[in-house]
Amino acid sequence: MDRELDSITRLAVRGFKSISDWQEIEIRPLTILAGANSSGKSSIMQPLLLLKQTLEAPGDPGALLLDGPNVRFTMVEQMLSHVGGRSAADGFSVRFERACSETLELRYQPASQGRGMDVTRQTHRWSASGEVLEDLSPTRGEVSKDALSPQRLDMIATAAGVPRSSIGQRVVRDRCFLKVILVDRSRGDERGVSTLPTNVFTGMVFMPQLQSVIHVPGLRGNPSRTYATTATGPQFPGFFQAYVASLIAQWQEEKRDELRELARKMEDLGLTSRIKADAIDDTRLEVRVGRLPKGRRGGAHDLVNIADVGFGVSQSLPVLVALIAAEPGQLVYLEQPEIHLHPKAQRRLAHALCWAAKRDVRLVVETHSALLLREVQTLVARGEMPEGDVRLHWFARDDDGATQIRTAELDESGAYGDWPEDFSETELDAERAYLDAVEQRSVQQ
Repeated sequence: MDRELDSITRLAVRGFKSISDWQEIEIRPLTILAGANSSGKSSIMQPLLLLKQTLEAPGDPGALLLDGPNVRFTMVEQMLSHVGGRSAADGFSVRFERACSETLELRYQPASQGRGMDVTRQTHRWSASGEVLEDLSPTRGEVSKDALSPQRLDMIATAAGVPRSSIGQRVVRDRCFLKVILVDRSRGDERGVSTLPTNVFTGMVFMPQLQSVIHVPGLRGNPSRTYATTATGPQFPGFFQAYVASLIAQWQEEKRDELRELARKMEDLGLTSRIKADAIDDTRLEVRVGRLPKGRRGGAHDLVNIADVGFGVSQSLPVLVALIAAEPGQLVYLEQPEIHLHPKAQRRLAHALCWAAKRDVRLVVETHSALLLREVQTLVARGEMPEGDVRLHWFARDDDGATQIRTAELDESGAYGDWPEDFSETELDAERAYLDAVEQRSVQQ
């Protein structure tokens, strides 16, 4: 698969939590989501994570796995928008666009008798021309009208050597997608025949992008004395941190450049100078790190368990390993990557993000760090990061509680133009309040 061609470049959502009407983000190599708490930053990404965990479930969980490793709901009402005049019955919709200008829009509505969600419509089109390739709704039995476009049916009939009039179609659910079942009506039954492709499944085009999403959540758990041995990709079901120790062990065993890159980035953030993952037995690994942030002579033996060093090491490690392990075109969703980091390390983290973005990894970074954003601007102004590879999306809620997204592009000097002021003004207001208080106290004395 050509990941760069197939990578997701736009994501749009409607009817999900605080997102009432269609809201869209463009996904560039470095995509930053900013805004106040509960403004909708996570809500724009959660439908994508719902599809990811549904596809990764070992059995068929229905149209959507509500309570999974990436997103947890117990009732459909918890995920649906109740602002802007919408009701739970309206359901929600999500739309993806790939780099090749192909879009897939899916609509989900509550199922009857409290049985989760149903997928009720699937529209597949070329976004450049608007041509609809497929517009499906579930049907019982054989449909009387064409579920597929006439042009597509003509191609299938010609390839199979049968009249188009003899091809019957049914639309059925396949996990979170819909697909077309083709049947040969000339046989007098509804069984597919060898001359026809029995399944026409647009979802297969988008499945690899959704299943390959790397998700590093904001709550990454406490460091552990040992970690379970896991697979090492290229897909990482659930939360990414479960795979970190095994990836490090593999890089270490194979003497890969990735391990050296990881050590450089950890040291650059001022966290540690060395990292190792050693097998304790057939099922467990121990992660040990250098006790000092900078390397020194003899430091190769100065290692301690990761649970015995500062919390910032264990919280930053999944972020840095994800940036290094991701392939070009692969989408990495990082929630609060700066958590537990010193301000200086937050600035240095921006360098690691830009390094991955320049490898054409697709990063979506949800952050509250003005320092991280400012350092990205600085790297653009220095010419070390292409301004066209960065998108800033600001989330806010209107008077009705509905999420509104504003998008800014950086210019060659790293400036972002008409950007909401409160993101950086908060720090200035705090500084101004402190200076005013000091001045007032001096006057009173």
